[in-house]
Formats: sequence, structure tokens, C-alpha cells
Amino acid sequence: MDKLSSLTRFKKSCPFLGKTKTATLRSLSTASSPRYPSLSALTERATKCPVMGPALNVRSKEIVAGYASVAANVDVEKIHKEKGVFPPPGATVEMCPHASAARAAAVMADDLASAAAAKKGSKAKSDAEVAAAAGCPFHAKAAEDARKAAAAAAAPVPAPSHKAKHHTGFDYESFYVNELDKKHKDNSYRYFNNINRLAAKFPIAHTASVKDEVEVWCANDYLGMGNNPVVLETMHRTLDKYGHGAGGTRNIAGNGAMHLALEQELANLHRKEAALVFSSCYVANDATLSTLGSKLPGCVYFSDTMNHASMIQGMRHSGAKRVLFKHNDLEDLESKLKQYPKETPKIIAFESVYSMCGSIGPIKEICDLAEQYGALTFLDEVHAVGLYGPRGAGVAEHLDYDAQAAAGDSPFPIKGSVMDRVDIITGTLGKAYGAVGGYIAGSVDFVDMIRSYAPGFIFTTSLPPATVAGARASVVYQKNYVGDRQLKQVNVREVKRRFAELDIPVVPGPSHIVPVLVGDAALAKAASDKLLAEHDIYVQSINYPTVARGEERLRITVTPRHTLEQMEGLVSAVDQVFTELGINRLKDWKLVGGRAGVGLADGSEEVAPIWTDKQVGLLDGTTPPTLRNGEKAIVDSDAVAKARAVFDPLLGPISGPIQGTRTVQTGKKEEVVVQARQKLPLIKTGAASVPLREDIPVPPPSVTASA
Repeated sequence: MDKLSSLTRFKKSCPFLGKTKTATLRSLSTASSPRYPSLSALTERATKCPVMGPALNVRSKEIVAGYASVAANVDVEKIHKEKGVFPPPGATVEMCPHASAARAAAVMADDLASAAAAKKGSKAKSDAEVAAAAGCPFHAKAAEDARKAAAAAAAPVPAPSHKAKHHTGFDYESFYVNELDKKHKDNSYRYFNNINRLAAKFPIAHTASVKDEVEVWCANDYLGMGNNPVVLETMHRTLDKYGHGAGGTRNIAGNGAMHLALEQELANLHRKEAALVFSSCYVANDATLSTLGSKLPGCVYFSDTMNHASMIQGMRHSGAKRVLFKHNDLEDLESKLKQYPKETPKIIAFESVYSMCGSIGPIKEICDLAEQYGALTFLDEVHAVGLYGPRGAGVAEHLDYDAQAAAGDSPFPIKGSVMDRVDIITGTLGKAYGAVGGYIAGSVDFVDMIRSYAPGFIFTTSLPPATVAGARASVVYQKNYVGDRQLKQVNVREVKRRFAELDIPVVPGPSHIVPVLVGDAALAKAASDKLLAEHDIYVQSINYPTVARGEERLRITVTPRHTLEQMEGLVSAVDQVFTELGINRLKDWKLVGGRAGVGLADGSEEVAPIWTDKQVGLLDGTTPPTLRNGEKAIVDSDAVAKARAVFDPLLGPISGPIQGTRTVQTGKKEEVVVQARQKLPLIKTGAASVPLREDIPVPPPSVTASA
């Protein structure tokens, strides 16, 4: 009754629904009532409504009547016999799986009645108590639980307080409230949706209710590697052998063979001498830039104005001087580099793919300036690794596509290539590789210095072995299979083409990012809510400070796993929402002179993609086909074999079908032989005698692997 898509239809006729924000309705409809757990918070409120209250009261009686004839255990037994179900000796009605729905209905009916009675202040018996008196086993249990809950509620408890603690002097709580109020007033307050991506149904997820499924169109798991079967198989095998946690920092028990092998793999990926893995790329950027800037005497940072927050924070934490240059503006960068002597330590920090607008940095040209003016280059490839280049090393590799492809898996740099000219590369394992973690790659001495001085590396617990192994399997798989990258680019082109046909404004760019311009924070949030509530499409709105005010957008990410039908549904839904909310189309932005690169008079929105038709495989017909509903994604057997082989030394060889899932058998009972334990020697402790040790044998669950 609380499904958001249904509720929005009644906003005009219901004063409460009409004045309540969609985000608030979503929160109420997905949160359980603290007093009546079987009801949502919204249903509890509805019992107080003069229209819905009586309707819910009638509904609670209908729920009772629906199974009131099953009033006692004898009726349950009769149903079992009719259905051919013969419970084992000692089984009770509570253990019957067929009765779960009835039990849930009983609790809901009781909660509805209790909520209604609470509104009236009535002391009358609830429907559950009436049904319990008739012998209903489910309502009997519900009534008993209700009596216990009432007794517990009657006990004196401290009154809850919104303010956890009162401080003399400064009013901290008011400060928090005022700061939050600023975010609400300028519509920059962030709402986090409850989205749970399903491994077997990518890109489908369920919301707070496991029954409500939505399509995800904004995740950074760009290739679906988070549920690639060889990645999952590797993680299962590693978990079985090495357990869950790493055991400590890299200096204390957390420096395992899996971590060292991953770092070697990443160094090989970028053809650098060494690499270092961090808990995230935010930490990698922050730790590296803060350490470099604080150690290099008189260091000056030259930072692109659209750099990520992690880079900005790292430079600030370093204490070094920071000079900003206009986004991708080489003339502005050079004019500022000229102001400093060549002997002054300088670092140009920039990105390859800027994730909110989809632009790509001029890497080669920045390397030219760095060499001319004696600067280091710090390139963030977070939104590019796995997605560009013949082996997935990023845009720097992609710029020398043929030469890098010809070099294969050689760890040695290609002299004069763009990737070789970049001094420091940072990347993530949490986006295209579908894992978590970040890293840096560069010279041996540079990496060792960061390892030795960066607090963000030294004092952080190491990533779990299974996570590290899964990340490495993902990197190796993508190094040996270009098809996912090709298909992603084809699907991105198709979605951009369809949006252009409908005059939907997309911020122009040569990358895989599809930023749909809205231009207003409230409208962007409303569009996101509407897509989720009415179309089961999840696209998060991007507001200030992530993007400039007036450039708010929907950031859409298309994957190789989205089907043609899903793409058609997305485009149609966005078109409908734009119409219903009156959001500016491309023609509207042209009338006002354009914004964020959209609708400019010079027609600059025509930007060629960085992947050429030849690289995508369109010329020789090697591009994987776009999926249709019901079709399975391609899993390349050669890449699987390579990903498995690198783990032979640690996990042992494996062959045959991919064992990407594990099924725990809970229905089959195993005979367990219980042996009497030998009495253990006792040790005197002064007041009592305790065993020296006691080993409690716990039989492992029965687990089978299936493809």
C-alpha cells in the first residue's frame, strides 16, 4: 500500500501527500514504525487519517477474516494432510513454512488495530486478542508478544532526548542544526537511497524492500566486474584459504602475498617500476599529494580547477602553495608555470577523465609543458582505468593504442609513449574493476618514499585478502579482454544518440560519461525522485558542491550489461520526466546562450569520442553485440584462463566451469556424531577452578560450488 509509484498519483487529492516531499514519502514508506514493526512509518501515520484510518481498520478485519477459519492447530494439521505434508515428530505450527504469511498477516492486523486504538485512546481488545480467544495459533502468539511488549513499555524508562548532551558555553547542537539548515535551504542536502545491487541480475538492484527492484543507471561499476564470475570464484577461494580480514596494517600482519602480487600487477599494467595499494583512491591521492608537497622544498602545485576533492585536500594538507589553472586550458597553465624558476619543485596535478562533465585532459600537451618547465606530472586515471587502452591502463595508454597493444603484457615502458612520460599515475580498484581500493604507480624510489612517509598508508588497516585477490582477477581479466570496453562505448554512443534525437541536453564530451544537464538543484532532485518512484530507474542527481550552482545534472553511466530494451526505457522515462517537470531542452539552453557546454553558439557540443570506430571494432565486426532482455553477458574463456592462472602459486590450479557462486544447503540434515569430551585439567585461580582451555567443535556448513 506504500509503494511510492502509487502514492504519487494521489498527491493532488490528499493534503498530506501533496505537501510532503517525495524524498520524505520514500523515507516513511521504507522505514519500519518503531512502535509497530510490521507496518511502515507511513502506514502508521495513515491510521490517523480520517479517510485512510477507517479503510485500514476494515482492511485489518479482512486480514483476520481471510484465515480466521484456521483457528487452531487441528485446522493447520488438516491443511497439511490435504497438501500431503507430514511434519516430523515434535514440529510445531510456528515451524511450518506455509504459515509464515499467515503469521505476518496476524502481526500486521494486530499492529493496524493497535495503531488505530492508540489514536482513539481505546482500551478495547484488538483483533488479535479476539482471534486468539477463538484458538488461532498465530494470533495467540501475537497477542502474547503484545502483552509482553506492553509490560515492557509500562516499565519506567528515561525519556528520549533529541539532544544527546547539554554543554555549557557553546551550543554545539544548534550549530549542527544551523549547518544542516543551510544545506536544505540551498537544495544541496544529500539524500542517500537504499540501493542493493543484485549480483545475479546486474544492473538490477532492490531498494529497502527486497521485492522492489529498480534499474541502476549511475553506478561506477562501469563494466559489471563486481559480479564477474571469475572474480567471484577467486574471492571465494581466497576467503576459504585466508579468511576475511587482513589482520592489521601493512607493517603489522597485513602485508600478504596477495597484496604484493596485486601491486606487481598494477605496476605491469602501467608499465611502471612499482605500485602501492591504498584503502581507496581518495586516500591514495590525499596521502601522496600531502606527502610530496610537504617533503619537496618550496613545492608549488599547479591544479586544474575541476580536480577531484581528494586531490584538492591532499594539496591543502601538504601546506605547499597551490596555483589553479583553468580547466584543460594549456595557455593559462603555461602562463603560470612561467612565473617560477625551473629549479623550483613543481607538480602539475590533473585528471584524464573528469567524471562530472566527461571531458578528457590534454595529457600529452601537459607532459610537454612539464618537461619544458621542470615539473612532475601527477595524473589521476580513476575514471579511466579498465575503460581505455587495449589493456585497460587508461587514457594515457589509449593515446598510443596500437603501440601499447603490440607490446602485449611486457612490463617495460614504451619509450616516448604518453604513459611513459607521465611521472605519477593514480587509479582506483573501486570503479571499472568492481572492487575497492586505490593505488599509485611510478618509479621505485618515489613509491618507496610514499610507503615510508605517508600516514594514510602507514596507519591504515590493509585491505582484506579476498578483496585484493578479486581486484587482481578483475585487472588480469580486463588486460586480456577488450570486448567489455568496446561494448560499453557502443552503448554509450547509442544512448547519447537517442537523447540528441529528443533534444535532451547532454554535456558534450569524448568519454563514457553521459551528464544530462538540468540546471537547477530542486529540479534535478525532483527528476531523480520521479525516475525512481514512477519508472523504477535509479539515477542520482548531482548538485553543488560536486558541480557548480546552475549546472546541476543527472549523471548517467551506461554499461555493457544494460540491454537494448533497458536503454529504450531509460530514454523514454527521461523524456517524459523532462516534459512533466518542464526542464530545459537543448533548444531552451541555446536561447539563453548555453550553459556547461550545452547550447553554445559555436556548436561546440559536437565532440568526437576518444574511441575510434576501428578501436571499438565496428570496422572489422569484432564488437560484441548489445544484449537483449534475457540474454547472458559474454564471459571470455581466454581471459578467464589467464585470471585463474595467476593464482596457481597461492590457491592452486583450477579448471572446468567457473564456480562463481556458492550455495549453502540448509534443507538437508547431516548426521552429526557427538563425542563425549574428556575432562580438562583445572588450574586454581584463588576463588574458583577453571579449565585450562576448551575447544568447542563446530561442524562446518555444507557448501557446494556451482557455475
